[in-house]
Amino acid sequence: MALVYYKLIGLVDCIAMVMHFLHASQERETLPCMEEPMTTVDFITALFCQVDEQMRAMPKHPDAGLWPSEVVTLGLLHALKGVGNRAFSRWLTRDSRALFPRLPARTRLFRLFRTHQAWPQAFLAAPTVLDVIDTYGMELIHPIREGRRPRQIGRTGLSNHCWIVGGKWCLLFNQWGLVVAWVCATAHVAENTLQWLIRQFEERMMVLSDTAFHAAEGDPTNLKLCQRGEWQDRLLVETVLSMLTVVCHFTKVIHRVWTYFHARLAFTMAACNVLVQWHGFQSYASGFVPLSMADFSL
Repeated sequence: MALVYYKLIGLVDCIAMVMHFLHASQERETLPCMEEPMTTVDFITALFCQVDEQMRAMPKHPDAGLWPSEVVTLGLLHALKGVGNRAFSRWLTRDSRALFPRLPARTRLFRLFRTHQAWPQAFLAAPTVLDVIDTYGMELIHPIREGRRPRQIGRTGLSNHCWIVGGKWCLLFNQWGLVVAWVCATAHVAENTLQWLIRQFEERMMVLSDTAFHAAEGDPTNLKLCQRGEWQDRLLVETVLSMLTVVCHFTKVIHRVWTYFHARLAFTMAACNVLVQWHGFQSYASGFVPLSMADFSL
C-alpha cells in the first residue's frame, strides 16, 4: 500500500508540473488596472459617476423623477445587458432597485429612452486622421415570420453572407476604435447610399471601407476603397463589432417600433465608447493597445 501511495503522489506531482508549464505557455499580458474585477454594484456606481461627469451641465426637469445622468446610465445598462425590455426590467428591479429608488415602471422607463435618445450623442468621439467605416446587421424577426405584421419595421437584406430581416447599423470609427458617427437603416439599404455620412468629414479625415461603399456615380474624395487583404488597419472594426456581438448580444434585438430601435442603437454606441476607454488606452510592452468590454459583461 505504501508503494502505491508514493506512486500516486509522484503521479500527482508530474501532472501538476505539466499543468504549470501548459499554463505558463498560455499566459497573456495583463494590464495592472484590470487585475481585480468589480462587483455589479461597484460597476453601476462607477458607470453613473462617469456619465454624470459628462452630463453634469444638463438640468433636471422639475417634474422628472430621474436625473438625466440616471436615465443615460440605465440606457447604457440596457444596451450592455443585451436582453429584451421585460427581461431587463426584471433584472434591474430585482438586483439594482436600491441604486435607483425612483425607478419608474417598465413602459415609462423605455419611453424615457425613446424621448431622450439624443442624450447619448454627447459620448461620440472626435475624428482622427485615419478612420474606418463598416455596417453591422441586426435581426429583428426570424425570416420565416416576415410579412406577418402589417407594420413590420425590418426588411430583408444580407449580413455576413446570411439573409436577415432587420436593420443595418453603419458605424464610423476613429483610429482608437471609438464611434465618431453612425446612422441606421433597414437591412435592404445598400451601403453606397450611406456615403453622405463620409462626406460630412470630407475635409477632416481619410476613411477606409470595403468595396461595398463604392458608387458608380462617384465616391467622396476622402474615401479609400480597400480590396480584401489590403489595409489591415480595417481589422479594428472587426474587433469592435465582435465585442458588440459577444457582450451586448447585438446580432438579434426585439423591437417593433423604429424609434425604440433607434434609441437602443444610440445607447449601445455610448456604452461602447465609454467602456472601451474605461481604463484608458494602455499598451502592452509589445506596443499593442487592447480593446475589450468583456470585463463589463452583465
